[in-house]
Amino acid sequence: MKIGLISLGCPKNLVDSEVMLGLAQRAGHALTQDPSNADVIVVNTCAFIDSTKQESIDAILEMAEHKKHGACRRLVVTGCMAERYRDELKKEIPEIDAVLGTGEVPQIVGAIAGAAGRPEARPLHFVRSDQSPIPNPQSASAAAKPRPTYIYDADTPRLFATPRHYAYVKIAEGCDYKCAFCIIPTLRGAYRSRPAESIVREARALAARGVKELLLISQDTTFYGIDRRERGALARLLRDLNAIDGLEWIRLLYLYPTTIDDETLAAMAECEKVCKYIDLPLQHASNDVLRRMKRPGTRQTYDRLLARIRERVPGVALRTTFIVGFPGETDADVEALGAFIADHTFDHVGVFTYSHEEGTSAYDFDDDVPKRTKEARRARVMTQQKELVGARLRARVGTRARVIVDGPSAEHELVLKARLSTQAPDIDASVFLTDCDPSAYRAGDFVDVEIVETAGYDLVARPGA
Repeated sequence: MKIGLISLGCPKNLVDSEVMLGLAQRAGHALTQDPSNADVIVVNTCAFIDSTKQESIDAILEMAEHKKHGACRRLVVTGCMAERYRDELKKEIPEIDAVLGTGEVPQIVGAIAGAAGRPEARPLHFVRSDQSPIPNPQSASAAAKPRPTYIYDADTPRLFATPRHYAYVKIAEGCDYKCAFCIIPTLRGAYRSRPAESIVREARALAARGVKELLLISQDTTFYGIDRRERGALARLLRDLNAIDGLEWIRLLYLYPTTIDDETLAAMAECEKVCKYIDLPLQHASNDVLRRMKRPGTRQTYDRLLARIRERVPGVALRTTFIVGFPGETDADVEALGAFIADHTFDHVGVFTYSHEEGTSAYDFDDDVPKRTKEARRARVMTQQKELVGARLRARVGTRARVIVDGPSAEHELVLKARLSTQAPDIDASVFLTDCDPSAYRAGDFVDVEIVETAGYDLVARPGA
């Protein structure tokens, strides 16, 4: 059969989608990017916050139209929303034929063929575009079901959705933290690291097929190995990956502030292929808000951590994310956050507005920051960050750097899109390569460039040593 798949959410979800596509292809099914031609459509959903749940519901409803009026014979829903709501999804959207949670990825072939059983019911609270939220006061019952335990390995087939020159490798799954705003531990299960041998074997295979940049991901990448009582496991893994022929860049995403050890920082500083780039979601800088969020850090420990990172890894680029509008957040808390950002001048900052999610401990708090106030606070922080990063970018004009080419730019046919080692694909800004023959470069090529100007968060460069 022809299988079409829509993947929503984060890169961790994308890896699950790639595994499902690989399993479907190994089972003999063909793949299509056109849902109107698909016999079976799979929607791999996200359910982290309200906006992602809405996006997932809209995608499911859109694909359901192909089942009612097109070639589609089966509609399969997978991922975090399926894990969270189960049968309630099928009840509300009867076009759905099978629902697989995050721990049921290997069952995708059976779901495609119609052999998957009907999963147990789960509470539901989502918004269709044309309806109000569907309340469910029994949401706490979701915790009664055993949490997922699945994680893929080096022998699991994957059909890659990323460009050929980079790939995500999930080194662990799940999370053991109890952050008040987060539903991920319920959706993904307890933290479980993959064996290093499996990761290295997968990385070698990726390098052999032309992958130049490896992006290591998990819910908390610096917790890697701790669940297996393997002290220093991440540092050893980085050194093993650094020795693989063909790889050029190794990037770490999703590092937790309390699990960054000196061994990892030393490996990052000493291994030439490991990007001097740390993605460190801090979430806030007000001690009162951090305490209510059940985050283990404080403004003071964050100050010391960032100083230690910059001392141990000279030239490191820092990315972080913050949440504004958490219950009880005051203007003074936002002032504290702004002061923290000004003190540390991060290279990349993302700011999200708080989403009141059932099944989290913060759901018991009154969501007492109005939506308009949340949005205003987000805009305020982002305006500050744009001014700070603009000064840093202007200081780079006239300098030289090495970039990786991602491909043609969507802005102009004569412009290429590229990245510095301090820029991750999809989430960070880019370098636009001009004054060159685009046909002379392929995606995955490394080019020495001179930075000639800034363009918002982006840089403009031209080839030249």
